[in-house]
Amino acid sequence: MTIGLASKEFRNKDIAFNANQILQTMEQAKQLGCDLVCFGEAFLQGFDAYVWDYATDKELALDRSSEVISLISYMSYMIGIDVAFGYLEKAADKLYSSYLVLAKGELVSNYRRISRGWKDDRLSDEHYQEGALVEPFGYRDKRVVVALCGDLWDRPDDFLQEQDLTLWPVYVDYSLEDWAKERRPYAQQTAHLPGDVLLINSINHPTGMGGAYHYRNGQIYSELTPGNDGLLIVTL
Repeated sequence: MTIGLASKEFRNKDIAFNANQILQTMEQAKQLGCDLVCFGEAFLQGFDAYVWDYATDKELALDRSSEVISLISYMSYMIGIDVAFGYLEKAADKLYSSYLVLAKGELVSNYRRISRGWKDDRLSDEHYQEGALVEPFGYRDKRVVVALCGDLWDRPDDFLQEQDLTLWPVYVDYSLEDWAKERRPYAQQTAHLPGDVLLINSINHPTGMGGAYHYRNGQIYSELTPGNDGLLIVTL
């Protein structure tokens, strides 16, 4: 199985731009022989898209049957590549930071972040929610879990699920100098997890530098260093 980890630019609140980034990268990853291409946390709307006013934010959030997600699903099938991306999800009157995995255009997993660090607790209300469960899912011959950003820091033991693979989409905006200090702690945070761990970060100018990492046994196995727009190709 070959996976492309997409260090790509998003723009906050610009769903059209971000969706086009997903579609173009799907084509590129397919040409490079990938079975699956993965994007970072909240990529479809942008990590800082919310203003923490529910009346405003509910118009930006998307449910799984939205037109743009349906288009991405259709193109996944047509291009012949599976795709995973973060989005700000609307379900009834609740809003989540979620991660969608599509295979052959069909839903495989919709994971909702369980840690609170995606939102501003001073401003958000009861409409902004965390998920409750970490549910492994089967993908090809792998048992997979998703952890969104701070999940692995706040509730690491929840992710001991006898998995073969952990997808770890994040959005972190360290400077290159600060990331040089944080690079090793992020790797070490994965040491207790079984199998391989794939971190995917996004680019958001001017501070979000992106990057992607393949960890195994708490060590960096391969990397696309922050500051680079591209794909880290991982074969498992």
